[in-house]
Amino acid sequence: MLSVRDLSFGYGGRKVLDGISFDAESNSVVSILGPNGVGKTTLLKCLCKMHPPNSGTVELNGEDVLSMSSREAAKHIGFVPQSTPPSGTSVFDAALIGRRPHIEWAMGKEDIRITWEALRALKIDGLALKRTDEISGGEYQKVQIARAMVQQPDVLILDEPTNNLDIANQHIAMRTISEAVSSRGMCTIMTMHDINLAVGYSDRFLFIRDGKVAAYGEADIITSDLIKDVYGIEADVLMHKGRPYVIPDLGSEQNRYQKWLRTAQTDGKRFSRCRNPASEGSVRHRARPVRS
Repeated sequence: MLSVRDLSFGYGGRKVLDGISFDAESNSVVSILGPNGVGKTTLLKCLCKMHPPNSGTVELNGEDVLSMSSREAAKHIGFVPQSTPPSGTSVFDAALIGRRPHIEWAMGKEDIRITWEALRALKIDGLALKRTDEISGGEYQKVQIARAMVQQPDVLILDEPTNNLDIANQHIAMRTISEAVSSRGMCTIMTMHDINLAVGYSDRFLFIRDGKVAAYGEADIITSDLIKDVYGIEADVLMHKGRPYVIPDLGSEQNRYQKWLRTAQTDGKRFSRCRNPASEGSVRHRARPVRS
């Protein structure tokens, strides 16, 4: 079991994580959810020693993870980042490097077998001899998952593991992760943006707001009130096959946008293009005063 207690972390005087506490059982999947910029990735990096926390503890089966050597920690914790640039090595070698914490002198037949099994599970064994800079972003994401799986860690940590994957490959990757959890009894902790995808494959959910735990528990904690509290949007939570699924109230968000637009217009400003505050990625141009 992974136990996190009162973990805090900050950059240059700004507190990013504030008193995070939770337990993650073996043979379970925990999804960390919340808006952009609330510290989800930072939390993962603290758990695997990439960012030493300012305070708090991280224990794995009673052992202090933060006091382990990097090599020892790598035997117990596997980490898949959001993205890393392809190295140009073959797909097989990129996955095989995950065995490095277990190799004393040279790789053996068991290391090769474990690597082939991971590639087959993710359906990328046909790419084994291709260079990693010659495959798609989605295929490379699966290579990174394979690399972490061949470590055979006690805790598998993934930062947005379905990033760059289409809907079919999202479910292939998530099923493979779930099967690895079941077969090895490992604990998996991952950040997700798609709440509904997380619901289908996770046992517990950790919602973060402003660097603090907003809620932690099983699927029954996912309610309309929680979604509004964490994300600031109206949404319906509907049950389907015994699981809650979040359906944003688009009408409510459109009304919010119209109200914002009317307020802007009454301020005496005209916008050639307006940014909808409910949607990311749009562009707001400089406001031009109305000529009288």
